[in-house]
Amino acid sequence: MPELYFKGKEFVYNHHLTVPYRPLETHPDKSVGEDSGNLIIHGDNLHALKALLPHYAGKVDCIFIDPPYNTGNENWCYNDNVNSPIMREWLSSNPINREDMLRHDKWACLMYPRLKLLHELLSEQGSFWMTLDDNEIHHARLILDDIFGADSFIASIVWQKRTSPESRLQLGSAHDYILVYGKDPCCTKLKKLALSEGQISQFTNPDDDARGEWVSTDLTAQGFRPNQMYPITTSGGTMYSPPPGRCWALIEPEFNRLREEGRIWFGASGAARPRIKTYLKESEGVSAWTWWPNNEVGDNQESKKEINKILGSDGGFDYPKPTRLLERIIQLATDTDSIVLDSFAGSGTTAHAVLALNAKDGGNRNFILVECEEYADTLTAERVRRVINGYEFEGTQKEELFRKKVNFSTLKDAPKLLREIEHLEQVKGKRFDKISKTIKNDELLVIGEKKITERTEGLGGGFTYCTLGQPLDLDKLLTGEHLPEFQSIGAWLFHTATGMALPNGVGAYCNTPLRGNAPVGNAIIAEWYLGESPSYHVWLIYRPDLDWLKSRDAALTLTLAEKIAATFVGANGDSPNKRHLVFAPARFVASKHLLPLGVEHAPLPFALYRFEKD
Repeated sequence: MPELYFKGKEFVYNHHLTVPYRPLETHPDKSVGEDSGNLIIHGDNLHALKALLPHYAGKVDCIFIDPPYNTGNENWCYNDNVNSPIMREWLSSNPINREDMLRHDKWACLMYPRLKLLHELLSEQGSFWMTLDDNEIHHARLILDDIFGADSFIASIVWQKRTSPESRLQLGSAHDYILVYGKDPCCTKLKKLALSEGQISQFTNPDDDARGEWVSTDLTAQGFRPNQMYPITTSGGTMYSPPPGRCWALIEPEFNRLREEGRIWFGASGAARPRIKTYLKESEGVSAWTWWPNNEVGDNQESKKEINKILGSDGGFDYPKPTRLLERIIQLATDTDSIVLDSFAGSGTTAHAVLALNAKDGGNRNFILVECEEYADTLTAERVRRVINGYEFEGTQKEELFRKKVNFSTLKDAPKLLREIEHLEQVKGKRFDKISKTIKNDELLVIGEKKITERTEGLGGGFTYCTLGQPLDLDKLLTGEHLPEFQSIGAWLFHTATGMALPNGVGAYCNTPLRGNAPVGNAIIAEWYLGESPSYHVWLIYRPDLDWLKSRDAALTLTLAEKIAATFVGANGDSPNKRHLVFAPARFVASKHLLPLGVEHAPLPFALYRFEKD
């Protein structure tokens, strides 16, 4: 299989493994509502993704990212702390622009470790969606094939991002791409789109079928299959065979079954070519395809208007994505209780779409946004706050009234064109405060403008605003310089030991304590229980107190090991097959006594302390 090679790949191939774990620190003053399971994280997305692993590994159902397109005009910076001379040199040449001959290599180095972590976060049934244009789409396919596997590719969607060509280009770009991959090609199943009002109106019931309204669809399929080439005779004696080059879509026994159930339509006369009935009440919707026009999912112009309406300005953000685009992705990729992650959050459209869909279908989807730029609070989170709480809009509402291409032929008939515009002003002018006429990109535009003040009601919900805390540094643990909270180190150790997300951490990362999780009433040891993996029950004997960690109370003793071993013993005295993995600074019991109890000791760095003897 072809493989993408880029300068620096050997240094970033496993860089995600060296990124330190940094717990999330909450900021209640920037959060909204009670803990809802929604997160907005301000910080480097590589570090933020590593911080999410202990609680969300294998739990995210839909990942959408809108990374730098690497057009050469974005002035993005490569700033990953990769220890190699090449990378150190690159850091000195930021920002990256069109003159940088290695900008494609740097983009690949930026994306590779992030995509590796995103792959770890995605659930087995989950799907990954990434927008790009022609600058990096071919490189992205090879990187994603390498990380996800070529069999995990689902589709490359073409999204119509604009409706008029760019006059400065020989061929103006009207579209972007959306690459879609599944975590497991056998498990990833995308949903169907809900029927539109127009599609629903096509369902009728001309024969008063007891099953209700229906539409008929073609009974033939392309190709030749011998067991699908039988003759069909109507009740009036008319016989039909498949058209040339086609066969029936059903084998004969299946066709006969549907005919007996009244699900085959032979027309009002009863003698027409047979078609299959599809009933409205049984319809699961329609399958999406790979062409997404702007009238269905919005475009760049719509998204600009949207963010201006919410914030009063665009906040300096150049290319927000329309909410309708993200709503469609989330409709296809999620259930009503799914987790959606966007690690290049930008203007916060993903959170807006999640909240909007929850309001429409009563869902309880959660979003996680990560944004590294300084506008994470003032733009990304602020948009979500206003969408949740509602907002007032004061500004100018614009409506396009007339558009016409201006060329030499148009100028020859200028009086007629001016009369058309004058008539338009007379008919529609009363609805607007002003009608503006401009020529842009060789097009004459007539725009109606009206000053308005309105309030949009909030969608409800909430989120927790977080930043990245100090890395868990073993040297600092040993000196007591930085002792993390039980929750932070517990989540990290559980994930490190099992490769899994902490079972009770999903949706409650920041505010729910981990203590008291043992399913027994033993208060003495319940505070040390972390959770269960397929192989272990995992425990952590720890308090962020240096004196306590250096005392006998922090050691695994025989008495404590016996209590741990008895924790999950059944009512009939049966002991489960799973062993107990106990993280503790020290142990005061020999391994030969622990093994019969099914207990294993995993020493923490504090084991290097000299415990005082009484």
